[in-house]
Amino acid sequence: MEKREKLQKSLEKNLPVSADAQERRDKKDIKDDYEFSRRTYKDLINTGMGSLDTLAELARESEHPRAFEVLSRAIKDVADTTEKLMALQADKKKLSKSEEEEKKAKAITNNNLFVGSTADLQKMILDKDFIDAED
Repeated sequence: MEKREKLQKSLEKNLPVSADAQERRDKKDIKDDYEFSRRTYKDLINTGMGSLDTLAELARESEHPRAFEVLSRAIKDVADTTEKLMALQADKKKLSKSEEEEKKAKAITNNNLFVGSTADLQKMILDKDFIDAED
């Protein structure tokens, strides 16, 4: 099995990459990066929430201004990380929407060709309701 993998890697290096294969790799990379970032942000938020309890208790017991300053900074850091997580989600949605729009744009036909006589074309135009571009 190892020889087969080495041969496959060697072939991939020497053969040109098709646009479709490159697009699939890019989508996979985007998905992997998104999942990794999301997992990391969630871990940071959970760790921050756990440390907030400890910092709050320490600040109450010590009543030292520096302890309250550290607590407020930790709260701000958790809030910022939560905001970054939401921004990551919004960016992911924008990427998927732009891909969908790109697919729809490829499906639009701008030029049509009618094959038939002028009488057939006039009959087709009279039978259908068309929007006049000047209205």
